[in-house]
Amino acid sequence: MESPSVLTRTRRIPWQGLLLAVSLLTSWSPPSTAQLAIVSTYAAEGKDVLLRIRNKPHEVIGYMWYKGEGANPNRNIASIAVGPGLYATGPAHSGREKINNDGSLLLRRVTRKDAGYYTIVAYLHDSKKEIGFGRLNVYQPVRRPTVLASNTTVTEDKDTVVLTCDTNAVSTQWLFNGMNLRLSERRKLSWRNRSLTIDPVRREDAGNYQCEVSNPISSAESAPLGLHVEHE
Repeated sequence: MESPSVLTRTRRIPWQGLLLAVSLLTSWSPPSTAQLAIVSTYAAEGKDVLLRIRNKPHEVIGYMWYKGEGANPNRNIASIAVGPGLYATGPAHSGREKINNDGSLLLRRVTRKDAGYYTIVAYLHDSKKEIGFGRLNVYQPVRRPTVLASNTTVTEDKDTVVLTCDTNAVSTQWLFNGMNLRLSERRKLSWRNRSLTIDPVRREDAGNYQCEVSNPISSAESAPLGLHVEHE
């Protein structure tokens, strides 16, 4: 194995070499302070995202990032030795990742395949190393939803109406005449709140219905759909 003085003469080395070089200088030890961790992050598909770390230990000499939970060499993304500035990429590197000197990991143009857990190992001057974990969640921006109705003209105390919010979002809320809809024994939600059933329909149910949808990165509101209630 090359000595540290030889390694400093180049900026890029095979990832196996950097892994072995730093590992031989350190040993596992439980952290004495707050646990090193990756900040769990939400990202929009196609955008760049920065995975930051918290509770970073002092005097870090190197970082290694892995896809998944655990320091599996076959899932090593990249490694950096902070002092000499050595940098190496691993088997899980796609060409879109980069470790910064502060330990954060930049992922460019993320896809939903990038979602999941990540692992970071911080190597310290005092012959110790710490390991942390965190999750990246990747979402598509929500499209504008549409409210569909089984019928928009119904008879009071006779008919039932089912309103459905057509959406790709995670969360759904209903609005009635621009205000949050109040549920009751006659007004019930189902199918992840995307379906609203009113049974039976009454005069006070006449008005405009909308659904407001969201996920952790975006939100959207449907156009109003009018419900007309006739009397027998």
